[in-house]
Amino acid sequence: MGVFFTFEVGDVHAANQTYTQQFQNSTTTLSGQSVESNMYFTKMEYWNVKNATFNLNYQVSQLSSKQTSDITVSINGVKFYSFRPSNKSGFQTEQIKIPVSLLSGDNTLKITGQILTKKGKGNYQLAQTPANWLTIKSGSNVNFEYQLKDADNTVASFYGHFVGQDTIANQESKIVTPNNASSDELTAAMITLAGEARVITTANEQIPVVKYSDMNAQSGNYIMAVMTYNHLPNNLKNKIDQSKLKNNALVMTQYQNGKHYLVVTAKNGKLLKKAARFVANQELMNETNQSAETITSSTDTDSSSLHDNEKYKLTSSPDVVTGSGHRTTTYQISLPNDRSNADGSKVKLHFKYSKNMDFKNSLVTVYVNNTTLGSKKLTKSHADGDELTVDVPRGTALGNSFTVQVAFDLETNGNDNSDNSNTPWAQVEPSSRMIVKSERSNDLLYTNYPTLFIKHQTYNNIAVVLPKRLSSVDYQTLTNVFNLIGSFAKSNTGNIQFYTHKPSNKVLANSNVIVIGTPKSNKMIKDLNKDLYFKFSKNLTRIVSNEKLSIEKNYGTQVGTAQLLRSPYNKRRGMLVVTGASNQAAYLASTQINFQKNIEQYSGDAIVVDQNNNHYGYRFKKDKAINESLVKKRFFDSNSQIILYLGLIVLALVALCAVVILILKKQSLLNGGHKHEK
Repeated sequence: MGVFFTFEVGDVHAANQTYTQQFQNSTTTLSGQSVESNMYFTKMEYWNVKNATFNLNYQVSQLSSKQTSDITVSINGVKFYSFRPSNKSGFQTEQIKIPVSLLSGDNTLKITGQILTKKGKGNYQLAQTPANWLTIKSGSNVNFEYQLKDADNTVASFYGHFVGQDTIANQESKIVTPNNASSDELTAAMITLAGEARVITTANEQIPVVKYSDMNAQSGNYIMAVMTYNHLPNNLKNKIDQSKLKNNALVMTQYQNGKHYLVVTAKNGKLLKKAARFVANQELMNETNQSAETITSSTDTDSSSLHDNEKYKLTSSPDVVTGSGHRTTTYQISLPNDRSNADGSKVKLHFKYSKNMDFKNSLVTVYVNNTTLGSKKLTKSHADGDELTVDVPRGTALGNSFTVQVAFDLETNGNDNSDNSNTPWAQVEPSSRMIVKSERSNDLLYTNYPTLFIKHQTYNNIAVVLPKRLSSVDYQTLTNVFNLIGSFAKSNTGNIQFYTHKPSNKVLANSNVIVIGTPKSNKMIKDLNKDLYFKFSKNLTRIVSNEKLSIEKNYGTQVGTAQLLRSPYNKRRGMLVVTGASNQAAYLASTQINFQKNIEQYSGDAIVVDQNNNHYGYRFKKDKAINESLVKKRFFDSNSQIILYLGLIVLALVALCAVVILILKKQSLLNGGHKHEK
């Protein structure tokens, strides 16, 4: 069971700060005499950790034996704490000190144990029953007490702090553009935001993009200024040697008045966007251990590939389970966000195991999302290297994120081995793979948002049309829209361009379009009014009623909408319109498409939000497919065998009919070939 986290933050100005990562798991029950669960958390490199405490919220079966049941906690493969769980009713909390010396950057915390319902007397065979269970409650967390290490003058150090969990949670990070940003400057800022959104681990926070005049209206000690050189404020411009900008862009750290800056600049928009792609590449930023980096038009800034020809590793290192009984290890598989599984997927498992087992009763089983794919008996002759290949059944829908579970039933030769024995054991090898056949999602609904704007893990040729003059609220709307899109774009190589006017019809026909603003601030929304599901009144001052919702005239001036349309410029493209009668109303609509937890509430193609945070989802289009020809092709592909059989049946019937006709003709000739005279 993979578990992620949210957070709570203590006093940012205290000498010792506190930060709590809450594991983002639903309340989960683990059954069986042996239980095991993995959780994952991160320690920032710039923390000098003084104390770390694991708060485990749990409940065990009321029938469990306190004398024989036990739970052990390990971190990064090292066991450090064991306790006997109480079988009292209700949930309990066990506070467990984690040895600071065992912490690394990315940490795996494992809970293992046995939940037994009877005492053991002498020799016994452990029985697995439905009453053997451990429930881990949502809200389990790790609390850190630490001191901050200040960022040095390197790009890598600034970047580490800028995307740090506590920095973002305390609203200390922000991206700044000029007051009257050009289309290229806005494009560069959003490329940068998207690059940060895909690597930050905070589930409910984001990095705001603000214009320069609003920079000091918020807190923030880590500021990324994305501007062409001529638009930089003098305090940042004066620190830059102009000769370094001749045919180059520059990414450079500065420290002024207690604030850390990263200046991303160039003399023209093309190079500025190139620099933004550099900043949006996590690997390049972490590798830049100097205070400045020059970027040319030929600099390789593309993100590395995240997978290899639909082959996904289950584990990067040998994964060992120990002890007799039922042992399960779980792996999370995430497809590119714009794809879902198709027929033909399979799991290729490579594993080894100990030889001191009862091989008559020992086996391995593979599951996907708790669906059994297949099992294999373990044999002594293959203990040093075994393998199992199982197919995912045709028609199994997995989505773009699912789990592969490998369960070993390891039985001992005698009855004297306790369940906590280090033998027998089994090991999943790093060569284990899941081969996933996948297909691009094809729905023009919020169930497929924002992946309809994503292709091959990056932007799918997006054109963003904005008001000519952006207000502070417009910047908040932009931040919301691109926080979620950025978290889904796993690469920085896609094409995205901002416009403060209506682009050419050629651009619109070849793009997935996002339109933001009001019908008065953005003429394109006025032109699109006839295509909207929620339309504006003739004087463009309010949203009016339709067949789905009655809207009172004053209410219509306050609500915002986010609508997924079939592009009127290309029926095979999508269009998102985030709008309302005011900038604030449009912002309200964007609050439902900023985080995954918000967008998951909607399955239609239109969202309405009012000032009291009442929000509603509606579906208008009957045909949800973006590309109708793709639907037909997939239908024929998935039913090819049936179509073939039907074709053969039709041919057989035609042949049979032909034979019958020939027989009838022949019989007619035999019987009626000569006329009988009276």
